[in-house]
Amino acid sequence: MIARLLFSLLVSLTALPALAAETLRLAVTTSFHNSGLAEVLLPEIREDLDLEVQLLVVGTGQAIRLGEAGDVDAILVHSRAAEDAFVAEGYSTHRREIMYNDFVLIGPGEDPAGIGTAKNAAEALARIAEAKAPFISRGDDSGTHKKEQALWAEAGMDAGDLGAWYKPVGAGMGAALNTASGLGAYILSDRASWLNFGNKGDLALLFSGDPVLFNQYAYLPVNPEHHPHVKEDAAMALEGWLTSDRAKVLIDGYEIEGEQLFTFNAE
Repeated sequence: MIARLLFSLLVSLTALPALAAETLRLAVTTSFHNSGLAEVLLPEIREDLDLEVQLLVVGTGQAIRLGEAGDVDAILVHSRAAEDAFVAEGYSTHRREIMYNDFVLIGPGEDPAGIGTAKNAAEALARIAEAKAPFISRGDDSGTHKKEQALWAEAGMDAGDLGAWYKPVGAGMGAALNTASGLGAYILSDRASWLNFGNKGDLALLFSGDPVLFNQYAYLPVNPEHHPHVKEDAAMALEGWLTSDRAKVLIDGYEIEGEQLFTFNAE
């Protein structure tokens, strides 16, 4: 009788579903997602922390608005001025740098605007404007879009007054690259998204290397004083993991066709 009761209890316990991992909502940029790095990191985070990270893939501007509204527990973005404002306004307690890559200028392989020989990024954009060559803009308030607007300003131009050849698409990095490929147009991309992009067509990487194209990604947990419901402990655990030696090995080791996509620089 006792043996039967013990057997029944064992069967009942094994039939129970495994305890679900804790979940955390993280707003990330489309460029980070399009790079493919999330597919490497998330399973390892799940295994090491028993934490299920749910990604909301948006532009930096939208990610910050989600953080301000308390709709996510943390954000991972790449626009320093917007990040500093997010902290200064009390929506996050701090900003933590995680990794970097760079922005690159992509265009048709024949390079009708001749940007491949430009001395710097501003000159490259000036040449595109002079040639009135089609240029695809993200147009979505993302970190990439903000950088592009700053580069036009550095070239002495207002992105809002560039003419019909300048085409904002209001879309993420992958969709914008697809549009550029279809139209044979120039576009600013982060290097990781470009390397992981499958529909390159006649496009080629034409200009890079200007220090102004440095592209830093940072992690910002949402401040629980603004939104008490956010998962502060989980957000801090994720930050600890993202800045660990474990993350460094995975981030630095992520390559496509032998080229490293990100460089870990957390301190």
